[in-house]
Amino acid sequence: MSNPPSVNSYVDRVTAGPGGAMTDEAGIITGDLTVATILRSDGRSARVAVQHFGGDTWYTLTGSPAPVPEGRLAAYHRDLLGRIRRGGGTRAT
Repeated sequence: MSNPPSVNSYVDRVTAGPGGAMTDEAGIITGDLTVATILRSDGRSARVAVQHFGGDTWYTLTGSPAPVPEGRLAAYHRDLLGRIRRGGGTRAT
């Protein structure tokens, strides 16, 4: 039996809660967002980018790249989506 291919990135849509998500370039962004979580080549950290849903410009989520335990990228991404839904100026770490 062979191992399934590893997933190195996740992209999802989420509606930010009050206080939105904090970005390096634009400060707080709110509303419907697209979130991309991408495992870096070191395998221990992830780059997180966000954009307004349907937009063209990606912003770095403050605190990115963020540490990610080995093999836990999916769990980190799910947790991050939950934190963005709650709002409060969510950061990557």
